Amino acid sequence: MKRRKVILAAIALSMLGAMQGCEQKSDKIKIAIVVKNLGNGFFDAAHEGAKEAAKQIGNVEIIYTGPTTPSAEGQIEIINSLISQKVNAIAISANDANALVPITKKAMQRGIKVISFDSGIAPEGRLMQLNPSNAELIGIKQLEMASNATGGKGEIAILSASAQATNQNIWINVMKKGLEKPEFAGLKLVATVYGDDQSDKSYREAIGLLRSNPNLKVIISPSTVGINAASKAVVDEKLVGKVFVTGLGLPSEMAGHVKSGAVKEFAIWNPIDLGYAATYIANEFIKGNPDAKAGGSFTIGRMGTIKIDANGEAAMAPPSLTTKRT
Repeated sequence: MKRRKVILAAIALSMLGAMQGCEQKSDKIKIAIVVKNLGNGFFDAAHEGAKEAAKQIGNVEIIYTGPTTPSAEGQIEIINSLISQKVNAIAISANDANALVPITKKAMQRGIKVISFDSGIAPEGRLMQLNPSNAELIGIKQLEMASNATGGKGEIAILSASAQATNQNIWINVMKKGLEKPEFAGLKLVATVYGDDQSDKSYREAIGLLRSNPNLKVIISPSTVGINAASKAVVDEKLVGKVFVTGLGLPSEMAGHVKSGAVKEFAIWNPIDLGYAATYIANEFIKGNPDAKAGGSFTIGRMGTIKIDANGEAAMAPPSLTTKRT
């Protein structure tokens, strides 16, 4: 009988230890980083930044996820799953600003803090939007690079990601308005096409631009996938030196294209910093920081102080847009 009591006591202690272990594990803060699509170098770099921030904050688990191809439907399915997992926060780069609102509203009703970064959700579907930099700066910089490549005149085309991508559309609108400025009067926009942030489709769209527009001088792609695909298309069509590609690219992916001559210059901010900042911001909302609101400002680790404007948006602090030249 005594032996049985000892065994039962040991089992009870074992179960208690297991339960405590589960409780400790469940106490970990879960921040989901939902990207436009997996296998995208830009978001892979953002993931590294998120992991860096999680390590600095402590007790944070990063759940990095996204659809295999960029679609709102894929992201909706993923967010539904994250709601079931009871994550603490979701930071998402949206494939569609409006289509995601119902599901992100549902998440917030369940107590999940939702922010968007890079490509925003409509205001009613998130707590705030983190922009990588100033939209005007990004759009005009791309026109400047196109103008530099053509000597200030010639036909240009835009190869974007998806037609629903919030950030892409904002930058494209800035570029279209920028073309009305005297310094860009010699540039003529002849087409805007969409590669949906997929390498093969972006490549086909770039080939289509090159073959349909014999006087084309520059393809601008504000997509790291698109600029890579367009550069390859220019090389494959033997148009290096006749048509140039510019836009937003990753140095690790663009080095060969700069060397080939398909690209004279391109721009990018640091996606590692973007993922880092998004994670810190999500954590501030989880903590209930009273300054995590429109008009508030707070510190986000090594990125310094970030200020949320009256529209619930903030630019990564400090804004960083660098140019790589031949």
